[in-house]
Amino acid sequence: MKSFFTNKQLTIIICVVFVTLAVMTMVIDGDETSESQTAQTEQKSEQKDSIEKDSVVINKPLETDPYEELDNLIGLDEVKKEVRTLANFVKLQKQRQDKGLKSPKLSYHLVFTGSPGTGKTTVARIVARIYKDLGILKKGHTVETDRSGLVGQYVGQTAPKTNQIVDSAMNGVLFIDEAYALVPEHSTQDYGQEAISTLLKRMEDNRDSLVVIIAGYPNEMKRFIDSNPGLQSRFTRYINFPDYTPDELVRIFYMYMKKNEYTLSKDGDALLREKLEYIVAHKDRNFGNARYVRNVFEKAIQQQANRLAKQTGLSKGQLTELTKEDLEYAFSERRNIKP
Repeated sequence: MKSFFTNKQLTIIICVVFVTLAVMTMVIDGDETSESQTAQTEQKSEQKDSIEKDSVVINKPLETDPYEELDNLIGLDEVKKEVRTLANFVKLQKQRQDKGLKSPKLSYHLVFTGSPGTGKTTVARIVARIYKDLGILKKGHTVETDRSGLVGQYVGQTAPKTNQIVDSAMNGVLFIDEAYALVPEHSTQDYGQEAISTLLKRMEDNRDSLVVIIAGYPNEMKRFIDSNPGLQSRFTRYINFPDYTPDELVRIFYMYMKKNEYTLSKDGDALLREKLEYIVAHKDRNFGNARYVRNVFEKAIQQQANRLAKQTGLSKGQLTELTKEDLEYAFSERRNIKP
């Protein structure tokens, strides 16, 4: 049978077919690669979003005197004494080292025990700056988190997540609130154990550049520490934060007013003291202490705004004064105030 194409033409056709197939393969591979890269980008974006949504707060150290700030805190006399004692002890041991004298091995990690709103986070920030002043830490910042910032939802997420938080706290203080939540009381299998193991390893590997402060209710924190020998050996110094007295809570309320340029009427002051006396006498373990008072203050200034909204030509006194009516509303709304 006679061929329609010459040998030269057949050769050209075959070459064209091969080139076409090669180009199509590259396009398909390119599409698959593009889809793979897009999927990886989306996955990284999802991971980033999950990290940003976690309960993690980074506080840069203030330039003010941490010792003065400690002394100016309302109440907390025993806490102040403990922190001062710790600072003095560290300072003296450093002087002994400089003179070539033996010094016991120090653990700078701390356990803060107490109810919500008793100043644990505030004091942790002050301690970080004191440690910087003493030369223990280079930066003196605090990274504040809880279980959600350390523990992942799936296998393989927890260790990288915990390491990332620790990395951000290097040369500063890692403050873990409600740390006992890492070991649920009635759970034998939980990712929190992986977070603890990762944290303990980093505390050992970075013992000269990382301080960890853990906080929570006294009984729960004791159970947490007792759950792991590594925790027991690293956390040996405890500071207890007592609940505020009614008088201290009144002073805290006045502190918020002073900072925000408000005053309180005489009958408003009487109501404030009466209400706080009653609330402290009937509080439960979830009472928010200073946090509760702050929320009452915020409710009171909102009510003042509602009360004055329709008036014109307001004087400075009217704009600054909170009344008995404002406080009555604020305390009546306490059911809607998180403790």
